[in-house]
Amino acid sequence: MKSIYALAAILLAAASCTTLGIHERNVAVPGHAWESGFQPELTFSVTDTSSAYLVFFVLRHTDAYRFNNIWVDITSRSPGDSADIKQRFDLPLSDGKGWTGTGVDDIFEHRILLYREPVRFRRPGTYRVRLAHVMREDPLRHVLSVGLRVEKPKP
Repeated sequence: MKSIYALAAILLAAASCTTLGIHERNVAVPGHAWESGFQPELTFSVTDTSSAYLVFFVLRHTDAYRFNNIWVDITSRSPGDSADIKQRFDLPLSDGKGWTGTGVDDIFEHRILLYREPVRFRRPGTYRVRLAHVMREDPLRHVLSVGLRVEKPKP
């Protein structure tokens, strides 16, 4: 009987570790002050070009962050391309009542969907993405880390 419970526990643990995310990478911001010159470059690989993906900007900050939003430039390069594509996003972090991200103590994490519809990547291979803030305040204080998450939508 104990072996049945042990097997059930192992199967449950394995199932809970399954994730739909194909990539999430967060980069710590030095000194918790994001300078405009600090533009982390992230890479991720896509093998399944027939699927659509959700793309999220990930931001961790303290409760002392002064703004209700963040303006970011996201520059990307597809495999085999020589030109970059730059897009600017104004991302809300508060709904007027408080932070919209999840919080523990005074640290909040936001996973903000960048595109309304899932994105299809045209080519398999390694994609490069560079993140930069374009806020008036420089450095942007109380930012702990920034990143990107790419995942398949839940069925």
